Amino acid sequence: MTLIENAPHTMRTADLRQALVEIVIPVYNEADDLERSVRRLTGYLAGQLPCRYRVTIADNASTDDTLAIATALADRLEGVRVVHLEAKGRGRALKQVWLGSDADVVAYMDVDLSTDLAALPPLLAPLLSGHSDVAIGSRLANGSRVVRGPKREFISRCYNLILRGALQVSFSDAQCGFKAMRTDVARRLLPLVQDTNWFFDTELLVLAQRAGLRIHEVPVDWVDDPGSTVDISATAAEDLRGVWRLLKGLTRGDIPIAVVRDELARPVLPAAQAPQGLLGQVVRFGAVGVASTLAYFVLYVLLRWGMDAQAANLTALALTAVANTAANRVFTFGVRGNDGLLSHHVTGLVAFAVALGLTSGSLALLHQLAPESPRLAELVVLGLANALATAVRFVALKFAMGRRRAGSAG
Repeated sequence: MTLIENAPHTMRTADLRQALVEIVIPVYNEADDLERSVRRLTGYLAGQLPCRYRVTIADNASTDDTLAIATALADRLEGVRVVHLEAKGRGRALKQVWLGSDADVVAYMDVDLSTDLAALPPLLAPLLSGHSDVAIGSRLANGSRVVRGPKREFISRCYNLILRGALQVSFSDAQCGFKAMRTDVARRLLPLVQDTNWFFDTELLVLAQRAGLRIHEVPVDWVDDPGSTVDISATAAEDLRGVWRLLKGLTRGDIPIAVVRDELARPVLPAAQAPQGLLGQVVRFGAVGVASTLAYFVLYVLLRWGMDAQAANLTALALTAVANTAANRVFTFGVRGNDGLLSHHVTGLVAFAVALGLTSGSLALLHQLAPESPRLAELVVLGLANALATAVRFVALKFAMGRRRAGSAG
């Protein structure tokens, strides 16, 4: 049975029973949890899914017993198979398996099954019916129930704020490990996705939205896995680099997303537009600022392991200041080429000096008043100081870049 491409339709009950869904579980060194999770998943699928299914364990070059356990499960359990990759990367595994799939719908979920499986039928239903092209679980949608620590919650909300400001996305949760899409759509969209690791999800969804695909969101019950081995700081830095790459590619027209839209005969959907004028500049500057601040905190935490507070602050601030000025030239103020490049970066460095004074001064004052203050107190004080420094930066850059553009126009 092949789904009718390019047109939503209602699938008959008989067709639904014949439809095939392939669920991929990408794993790397998950020997402790793999068997328990796969047995739980297959047990649920056998009793609750009204169509055929296949579970594919995609081993990402594991160095423990994961591959051996996966192979044993495939031998014992009907509908389970194993694909082994010689290189790591969740995105690489999903791309390889999905592109080679003969299923009608492809999906994936994290091996820890943090997302309650009761959300799986609502995730798949609009794809099997042809109503939607992509479906995602969302921890930020109304009706979701989420249990996780404040650090992960803060980073997740900041990240999605960055996506809304920088890439004007309409979906609410890019990184929830619970997604599905129609296979005919995947075959056309996946060749454009470059990332092979954690940013894969975001890139896929951004391109899907730009291609005019219908994205269905499902509220989920989600419980954080305390034993997760994901490096939050490294992942956040990787995601920010991915956002910047996508922003440049879409702005320059390097990504042929219009070709995919034409192939799938999807309409050009109206994208969310950022406000124009001063308000628009503030919104775009804020998105860049959130990204810069998050990058600053990630760098500070990483550098703090080997440096004292002042040295870590100086290094993290200097690196993000240069990137902030470059991003604001293009994204916030629409400056292209090398026109005024030197003066803009000089202005940015002046703003950097102000920010350094504010942050270093606030740290010095904190350590004088409370010499044994915890790392969290440092971050709170630095956050307040950075907020004030951000306002100073906006005024300075607007003056420098706005004046230059006005002079050029005249």
